[in-house]
Amino acid sequence: MLARIAAGCLALALLTGAFVPSAATTATAADSIEPTNATLVAAYPNPVARGDPGEFVAVQFAAATNTSGWTLTDGKTTTRLPNRTFEGTVAFSMEPEYARTDTDYPVEPLSGRLLLADDGDRLTLRAGGETVSTARYRNAPESEIRDFDANEWRPIGATDHEPTRTDGGSATAFVLPDAPDRTVGTVRNATDRIHLAGYTFTSARLADVLVDRANDGVDVRVLLDGAPVGGVSERQARQLDRLVDGGVDVRLLAGPNRRYQHHHPKYVVVDDRALVSTENFKPAGTGGMSSRGWSVVLDDRAAADALVTIHESDWTWRAATPWHEYRSGRDFVDADPALGGFEPQHEAERIDVESTTVLVAPDNAAAELVSIVDAADERVLVQQVRIDSRENDLLRATLRAADRGARVRIHLGDSWYVEEDNAELAGWLNRRAEAEGWDLEARVDDADGYEKIHTKGVIADDTAVVGSLNWVRSAQSDNREVIVALEGDEAAAYYATVFTSDWRDRTKRPVPAGLFAASAVAISGALLVVRRMRFVGEAEVITDWQW
Repeated sequence: MLARIAAGCLALALLTGAFVPSAATTATAADSIEPTNATLVAAYPNPVARGDPGEFVAVQFAAATNTSGWTLTDGKTTTRLPNRTFEGTVAFSMEPEYARTDTDYPVEPLSGRLLLADDGDRLTLRAGGETVSTARYRNAPESEIRDFDANEWRPIGATDHEPTRTDGGSATAFVLPDAPDRTVGTVRNATDRIHLAGYTFTSARLADVLVDRANDGVDVRVLLDGAPVGGVSERQARQLDRLVDGGVDVRLLAGPNRRYQHHHPKYVVVDDRALVSTENFKPAGTGGMSSRGWSVVLDDRAAADALVTIHESDWTWRAATPWHEYRSGRDFVDADPALGGFEPQHEAERIDVESTTVLVAPDNAAAELVSIVDAADERVLVQQVRIDSRENDLLRATLRAADRGARVRIHLGDSWYVEEDNAELAGWLNRRAEAEGWDLEARVDDADGYEKIHTKGVIADDTAVVGSLNWVRSAQSDNREVIVALEGDEAAAYYATVFTSDWRDRTKRPVPAGLFAASAVAISGALLVVRRMRFVGEAEVITDWQW
């Protein structure tokens, strides 16, 4: 009877708040550790070196958290976290001396055993017996980090450059092949620094000038791609030999530590000016012998400094290999230079730029360019070698502009390796425009005054965009690319005039369906052969010609 009365009194006390249990009475180990404070944010399962030394898992602690008694497991192996208090994001590794070279996070040692599987694992972070956080990955690419929050893989050492917007100033707008001396002339005037970033380099004229400037004490640096599609040519090897022998510092981004598929920008910082182009540093691009391309020289120190920052981050990355080291023991491929010549149709023009924004891929360029197109209400003019998909984010933004009532023109290249795909896309775009009532038209080029379109240009209202970014997925997400957005009536007017000249009444005659079918068989067969070819040097498989 007394027991029943005591139990009833205790229940009444609990209901009325007259009795409150102490924390010591009710708290569990998991409660005291506050497991919600920690989240698995990243994993690095597949380092380049044999045996995967330097694997790590990153944990974000929202508040100061003591990890005594914490474990990390993949279900097969288990390791213990240090008996320490952590706050912020920390990487944990079995081999911290290796891991510290691959992350900016502080790295702490683990005890026990943890082996991250390359083909995938499920990770569980526990505090005592309580699960704090779980994360999963599959098929880890070599030298890439899994970002669990973004649900994507990103290369080790990937940069995070922000867009740089300047106050603008004077500039010289020009196009190729109409201005074959403009690039060389700009570089010839350097007195302090020349930082060139490109995909390939075969211009003997430009090499002469770089060697001359280096001999006069100018700091000349050339940074190129070490695995261009088709391999490094013998012509390029000869020019790079000349550069190095003449005192120019040349590096190629190559080897397993490359953080991007291709180093594909086309810019030169010359003292406090910056030249940004759609064209490679070869006769077809800078020498006026082939390609239609857009270029600009910016008298803008802030833009030049922004490009130097990008150049430095790539120049100092571990994959930047000195030319003499890169070329040791290699053979190079034959390549025929462009030998054409074209009469100038568009003179270079001095313009005022209201503001310039320097954008870089894969960090920010694609998203910012989508925003630029999304802001256009009057016109969007696009000149591209190729657009790879109807679902391309940049193309979808262009269609949204048409739906808002903007005048849209899309001018695509006619090179043999893109002509059929471009014709199919143009046909779909024109049918869509007719169905929707849009002021949109798409055409495949019929070149006049140049050999082929190599432009990667956009005009959105009064903003002109110039640079290396092709409208294909790999360029936007996997390559190093640089573009500049030039705001102002004069810049937009200059490139719009060139666009209109290239566009006017030169659309190709319709091709009979039967001929398309026959061409498709022939071209697909040729592409199959080309794509299966492997070249000496980097032994790179050709998968894309849009460069």
